[in-house]
Parts: sequence; structure tokens; C-alpha cells
Amino acid sequence: MINETYTLLKEEAFTELTTHILPFWMNHMMDQENGGFYGRMDGHNILEEEAPRGGILNARILWTFSSAYRILKTPVYLKIADYSATYILNHFIDNEWGGTYWSVNFRGEPIDTKKQVYSQAFFIYALVEYHLATGKRTPLDLAISLFNLIENHSFDEDLNGYLEAFDQRWELLDDLRLSDKDANEKKTMNTHLHLLEAYTSLYKAWKDPRLARKLQNLIQLFLDKFIDPRTSHLRLFFNEQWVAKSSVTSFGHDIECSWLLYEAAMALDNKTLLALVRSKCLAIAKAANEGILPDGSLAYEKNKSNGHMDVERHWWPQSEAVVGYLNAWELTGDNAYMRKAADCFQFIKFNLIDPTNGEWYWSIRADGTVNREDDKAGFWKCPYHNSRMCLEIIQRHNNLVSQLFPSYQ
Repeated sequence: MINETYTLLKEEAFTELTTHILPFWMNHMMDQENGGFYGRMDGHNILEEEAPRGGILNARILWTFSSAYRILKTPVYLKIADYSATYILNHFIDNEWGGTYWSVNFRGEPIDTKKQVYSQAFFIYALVEYHLATGKRTPLDLAISLFNLIENHSFDEDLNGYLEAFDQRWELLDDLRLSDKDANEKKTMNTHLHLLEAYTSLYKAWKDPRLARKLQNLIQLFLDKFIDPRTSHLRLFFNEQWVAKSSVTSFGHDIECSWLLYEAAMALDNKTLLALVRSKCLAIAKAANEGILPDGSLAYEKNKSNGHMDVERHWWPQSEAVVGYLNAWELTGDNAYMRKAADCFQFIKFNLIDPTNGEWYWSIRADGTVNREDDKAGFWKCPYHNSRMCLEIIQRHNNLVSQLFPSYQ
């Protein structure tokens, strides 16, 4: 029997995706004069037409509309995916040194040519999804070339893992940080998590033996390095020798990892590895419970050194909480996990969604007020976590229906 809460969740996810999220990007963020998408809209819905355009934003837009078309088959989403892919191919690809640029200006000219591995991973993720949606070979070939560049330049042959950031010519940078709030360390959980995500997607399209080994190695790095064996929380920053350098627990990354890690093991179809990963993923999901607040939302992070809990509710951990707890429910059948997913979705519905202007607010502050000081759309505020949440709910529900009723159309 299909869980009634799950069916309602699917219906609401479909409505949210097709009413508030995707139309916002189609109706407000497409630059018809210069091509591509505008780089920023602030929290007061004021468009900054000449804002720089981040590679991460553009890759995530391509992923979103490609995935939406692949799952929903709505023709307009394919049109937007094609539009996004054309802009990326024309403006973000470094045809001289390989890889993708960090950012371009509003005219599409490179302004920061560094090769941040996190960003390269998102371009792999997006290009593969575009390939899966359309069957086109060019984006897959480009994704494979990015994989080879990462392995040739970023992988640490001596100590394992991936180094963070390089200049245009793939020389290691001194400032490796993804953002100003990050520690300047050579190896981070966040980059490895999104390499895991990208390589999982690439392996679904390209069953290459080397890629399989690299994906399994990434899974093992999470089991051996990133997951704290004492707490099952993720450790975020390491130096080159794998000495942990952080004291912060990121609840959003915990719960996101709990399902992405399982998805990676599923892709490899190794039963022994899958059993081990299943146990670890459930332990991570259980550890993330520490961040659940009385209203069902997920706190941002906790500083383990002083015990301070940052209870601001950012948009992306809420999205990942819904998927992560839904995944835990699928693995265990424990309805307590379904309740957590549904409660967090209800928090999103009544607090984060902007029903008038579309998309979601950046966050809800500790005092319950809406944060309008951070972007509605921008370098980091993209249609990725929230769209993926909706699409994961829809696809997982459809898969369950197909399993229970094989003849259902």
C-alpha cells in the first residue's frame, strides 16, 4: 500500500516545482538581450542585470531543467535546457586549457578563470543530466573530459583525495577556499561530496572501469575520512595529510550525504559495499536528527568547540532534509522518517516559499523573520536543491508505484 503522506507529498512537490520554482527562472531570470541568465536578484526581488554570472549557478540551472524534462517530459523545460546548454558551451568552456571558468560577466566574457574542482564537478553533473535528457553525445563527451582533467590535476596520488582549486592553467592556488566562510584547506568534504554526486551521475551514463574505481574510492573516503566514527557527523575540512581542521557540524551536509552516498553505492551495484553504506547512511541520518527543531525544520550548523547552535533555517538544508529522511524511510520502512520529511516540507511550504514572486527566500532567521538581505537568485542561490527535492519526491514515488503495480501506466 502506498503511504498516504507520500502521495500528498508528491502532489505538493509537483505543484511547488511547476508553480513557484521553474516559472520564476523562466519568467524573471532569462536575459533575452545577452543570452543566458541574469547573475543576481536580491532578496527584495530587485534584478541586477549586469551582475557577474557564476559557473555554479549556470551549471545548476542546466541540471535543473534537464532533469525536469527527463522526469516530467514537459517540452518547455527541454527548450530552457537547450538554451542553458548553448550559453554554457559558448561562454564557460576554456577551450585552451580545458575545464570551465568560475565566472563570466553579463556579456559572457571570462572574469575569473580559476578551476575550482567543486565547480568542475557541477558541470559534470549538469552535462550528464542534459545528455540523459536528450541523448546528445557532445555533453557526455565534455563531462568525460572534465572527469579526466580532475583526475589528472586534482587527485592526490600519494595521499588520496582531491585538491581544491587551480588557476586557469591547472596550477595549484594558494587560496583554495570555495567561499569566504570556508577554511583555506587543501581537502574538503564539500568538494568530495559533489564529486561523488557528479561521478555517480557520470557512471550511470558511462560504465567506464576507471570511473568505477574512482567512484568506489570516493565512497571509501567518506567511510574512512569524512564520517566521524564517534558521532556519525561529517568532518568538513582537512589538510593535505588528512588531519581534521574543523569544529563545525553542518546538518544540511549530513543529511545530504546520507542519501547521495547510498545513491553512489547503488550505482556500483556492489552488494557488500551497499550493505556497509546502508548502515552508515542511516547512522548519518540519525546523527542529523540533532539539528531538527520543534517546528520540523533543520538548523544550519553547530560549533562543537563551544556548543553554539546556529538555528537559522537556510533553504538548502530544508530541501536536503526532505530527501534524506525520505530515503531513510525507504531503507527502513520506519514512518518516523516519513514524518520528519513531511514536517520539514510543511515548514518549507509555510515559511520559505515566496507565493507572490516565486522561488524561495534564502532563510528564516532565528527569530522567525524572513531573511531578505541575502539573494533570491545569485551565485549560490540556484534552482538546484529545491528543484531536486521536488523531482526526487516525484521520481521516487513513481518508482514505488511501478514496483507495487507493474502494469500501472
